[in-house]
Amino acid sequence: MSDPFSFIPLAVAARGGELDGVPAARLVAAGVSLLQRSAPLVRALTGRRSAILMPTTPQVFAAIGASGGRGAVLINPLASPVEVAYQVADAGVGAVFTVRELEDKLPISLPRVLLDEAPRQAQVIMDGRSSDVALEFHDGLALEGEQDAPGSDDEAAIVYTSAMAGRPLGAILTHRNLLTNARATVAAAALTTADHSLALLPFTHAFGLVVSGLAPLLAGGRVTCMPRFHPVRAIELLEGRDISLLVGVPAVFGALLNVLAKREMPLRAPGLRFCICGGAPLPREWQDRWADLTGVELRQGYGLTEAGPVCLFNDIDEPNRRGTIGSPFRGVRVAIHDPLTGAELPDEQVGEIWVAGDNVSPGYVGGASTGLQRMNGWLRTGDLARRRPDGNLEFVGLVKEMFTRSGFNIYPRELERVVGELAGVTSVRVYATPSAGREHDIAMDVTGTVTEDAVRAWCEERLSAYKQPTEVRVTT
Repeated sequence: MSDPFSFIPLAVAARGGELDGVPAARLVAAGVSLLQRSAPLVRALTGRRSAILMPTTPQVFAAIGASGGRGAVLINPLASPVEVAYQVADAGVGAVFTVRELEDKLPISLPRVLLDEAPRQAQVIMDGRSSDVALEFHDGLALEGEQDAPGSDDEAAIVYTSAMAGRPLGAILTHRNLLTNARATVAAAALTTADHSLALLPFTHAFGLVVSGLAPLLAGGRVTCMPRFHPVRAIELLEGRDISLLVGVPAVFGALLNVLAKREMPLRAPGLRFCICGGAPLPREWQDRWADLTGVELRQGYGLTEAGPVCLFNDIDEPNRRGTIGSPFRGVRVAIHDPLTGAELPDEQVGEIWVAGDNVSPGYVGGASTGLQRMNGWLRTGDLARRRPDGNLEFVGLVKEMFTRSGFNIYPRELERVVGELAGVTSVRVYATPSAGREHDIAMDVTGTVTEDAVRAWCEERLSAYKQPTEVRVTT
């Protein structure tokens, strides 16, 4: 391997960072050892992609190491078994790295590796047989090369998104895409070996992986993982440990603000210096309250999966422009264009955000063409903004058919397709309703000879937890 540090697991292993007190190098080495010691796993993955179905835990990085530099499908742990089956089939997955609590979501015949006890050992299950593979004999990796080498253009991750046409598409992200964006995050947040990130978001979400995981580890820092977000416990961690970096979506910060308001006491976290919010529009008043209760600015950014993901940000070396999504991120070109004519627009005019750079995905699994479009080297995001004279952008709305809920994308046509497959349903309309705590809730109008309970049961079986409808109205 001529440039080993062009690959994410090896680049991370080289920096000396830790996750929950376990050296990242040891986790990656355990994954590499797994490939060396399990011939059945190697055979299952030959010519195929891997998949990672795990909560936010250090073992995710063992899975990244065991993927051997091939593209790994990052599956949201909230996904339903039907969604999991679709993604692994569509991406051509040969084996899945997971844990016992999520194993039942997998197709029964699909090879899987249980990493509950990594980096000590793994359990490989395939062809009806199970074998334990010891990994702890290998604590490190001896590699030489340029640690800041550009990322490889090989696949690193596949994240399913952009279901505007009814079915999610697998956005391909290369090692170059993710390393470029993570290194830019290190610079934008001035991260060092002294930094300590609280990882609240899924590592299977590009924002959570890059900003709360890869970036602090590439800086040689520490990461504390929170497999399930609970606002009271998060406050305890912020106040009980020297956390310096907090990354979340608006729903996360809204929940934390509610805890602080109920106890009528500011946050006591002297180590906290940098708070980042993305994934959905952030209310300006929440930024004001956060600064009042913590003494730390809540800096908003903007991005999307197909752009690796960060495109705009309020950098730490600039005053925080509350109410904006920031200015172009390092290495990212951003322009505002007329969504109908494609003409570039001047400041203060509302238009579509177009982005370009080494962070932008090369495309979708199978070459799908129904996702976000490209024009002359630019990715058309489907999002609307206004650029201020100071170079910062204000988010205005959407061109694409979607909305957000707790930072996750909701595509009405996907939900309409799924519910439309229920026997007795003649038509479905899905739309957003306002929600103070999680941006939007989901309303569903169904016509047909079905009951509300039947529709809800169908959704629970086939859709992720965050896609479950809040309101279901059935008419005949």
